[in-house]
Amino acid sequence: MSNSNTTKYRAKIVGSGSYVPPDILTNADLEAIVDTSDEWITTRTGIKERHIASREMSGVDMAVKASEAALENANWKPEDVEMVIVGTVTPDYRLPSNSCVLQDRMGMVNAGTMDIAAACAGYIHGQSIASAYIESGQLERILVIGVEKLSTITNYKDRGTCILFGDAAGAVALERTTDGSGVLSSFLKSDGRLGKLLWIPVGGTQSPYPEVMRNGGVQNGEDCLHMAGSEVFKQAVRQMGDAALKVIERSGLETKDVDMVVPHQANIRIIDALRKRLDLPEEKVYVNIDRFGNTSSASVPLALDEALRNKTIKEGDNVLMLAFGGGLTWGASLVRM
Repeated sequence: MSNSNTTKYRAKIVGSGSYVPPDILTNADLEAIVDTSDEWITTRTGIKERHIASREMSGVDMAVKASEAALENANWKPEDVEMVIVGTVTPDYRLPSNSCVLQDRMGMVNAGTMDIAAACAGYIHGQSIASAYIESGQLERILVIGVEKLSTITNYKDRGTCILFGDAAGAVALERTTDGSGVLSSFLKSDGRLGKLLWIPVGGTQSPYPEVMRNGGVQNGEDCLHMAGSEVFKQAVRQMGDAALKVIERSGLETKDVDMVVPHQANIRIIDALRKRLDLPEEKVYVNIDRFGNTSSASVPLALDEALRNKTIKEGDNVLMLAFGGGLTWGASLVRM
């Protein structure tokens, strides 16, 4: 992405919202399902509980609630929105997209739509795309959402993955500004060669559901997330660290100028390793993984909204956002609030 310091406009965060379903799955609950323990989960991941949507609640249901809060926070009406960008790997339907369904549900009649399948990096990708549209002068107001119902693609017989994931939605309203705030720099990258380190083998046209169902594959968890945990850990720390340094440099700033880091909440050990690489104190890194687990594309906007509402992030702060996910995909964005 281009350095926004060379453009006339920037994309300013003017509102945010988030939603988590009320039902909570604790570590104690998981102890009754798989061979694990609260101590094992907490030590290795930092997670104590995660929120799980009911069978009746869809991803768009969660996205509506987060988006309504973001629009209210931004003082926008639905018809003010010119583009809806949704990051998700758990869409309600194969067709239409979640962004189209959300646009209809909320009456955002003047908005174009797109979904992004970049897994945990979905929101960062969406924010970067929105920023480019706004910086170019094509659009003025864009709503970016990260939403996942990961409970639908989690194998609750696999203790290596089922302890990690929760359901949530986060939404951010981005508006054109010339006041010096907004997205300063963004960076996106991927490595498809490593895609099978974190993937879902079944469900696409390469291995469609009906064929696999006849062979009992779905019951074996082939339609759920598969992850090579140690390799993903190494890649996440390395690539998010590199991306962070790139956007800081592109913004003309130094690491010491970062007021708060909002990282993807995947694993507390990844977050700690990343913080040490950037040589930042603990109070400069926002963490809520203990209460929500890994919510994939919802992770960053969920944490951002919480940090804005509890005043951990304030006007004028330089906020570094980072994410890494399946694909493999990753990205970073530095934003002046």
